[in-house]
Amino acid sequence: MSEKHLKPEVPEPALPNRRREPLPWHKPKSVSEDSECAHLLKTVMESQSYLPAVEDVDFLNGDDTRGLRLQLDYLKPERLLQEHGVQQTIVVFGSTRIVEPRVAKQRVDQLREALAAQPDDRELQRRLSVAERILAKSHFYDVAREFSRLVANAGNGPGDSRLVIMTGGGPGMMEAANRGVRDVGGKTVGLNITLPHEQYPNPYVTPGLCFQFHYFALRKLHFVLRARALVAFPGGFGTFDELFETLTLIQTRKIQPLPVVLVGERYWRNAFNIDFLVDEGVIDAEDRDLFWYAETAQEVWRGLLLWYERKGEPLIDRN
Repeated sequence: MSEKHLKPEVPEPALPNRRREPLPWHKPKSVSEDSECAHLLKTVMESQSYLPAVEDVDFLNGDDTRGLRLQLDYLKPERLLQEHGVQQTIVVFGSTRIVEPRVAKQRVDQLREALAAQPDDRELQRRLSVAERILAKSHFYDVAREFSRLVANAGNGPGDSRLVIMTGGGPGMMEAANRGVRDVGGKTVGLNITLPHEQYPNPYVTPGLCFQFHYFALRKLHFVLRARALVAFPGGFGTFDELFETLTLIQTRKIQPLPVVLVGERYWRNAFNIDFLVDEGVIDAEDRDLFWYAETAQEVWRGLLLWYERKGEPLIDRN
């Protein structure tokens, strides 16, 4: 047998992105074949059925695609958090209405001026009283900002994104926590939620780490998934929601216990009476110890370090 027949005849590999001879559908049917084809083809290609599923917003918003949306709501933040090297978080909650002291004082001054011109206006009196209470709590903005700087500077410094501050991404106390990290050049995460009315994230969340969730449930999952601690500043329904849900998960051991710090003892003792709940028998005495109070950034930070020391592990892995 000749040498030629011993070697297989192997053709040249096909070109990866084009053909030498185009396939029949590489161009539309010619109008010379059918004068109506251009109009008919336009109608077909503009129909919603022709949209790829990933581009068809109406399809994706259907009731029967909710499972897919839930998966996507989880997966996108998860992938990006991994890409940024975020392994663990300290979650900070608090009111969107507690602004920095300078802004709080401006609002009080404006209302006092307006009330001086209309001293009998009951609504102005009420608004001034609320604004003065916000001003009295505005120092917590500085506490949250200082605390997040402590977190960002821990470990191997601001460039170390293994442990980061995570907030709901909104204004007020959440803004303060994200802002403190930005002050020192660290990375910080914000988990926004879509609402019926327009909203904006605070500007201090790290670009690439600000997420907008459709489902509260998936947002809550990401809050606790990497959490090493929860620090709650004075807040309203949203803060209570996250706080009590986390306490319930710890109480029932659905998650491993983690430290919970309530900043501002006077506020929190007025907001809910833990001793009353124990005395009424609706929670156990040991549930008092699922959280503690603090007033300053240093107190919060030292308390977290002590809690983990007593647990027998570091808050931040030094490796």
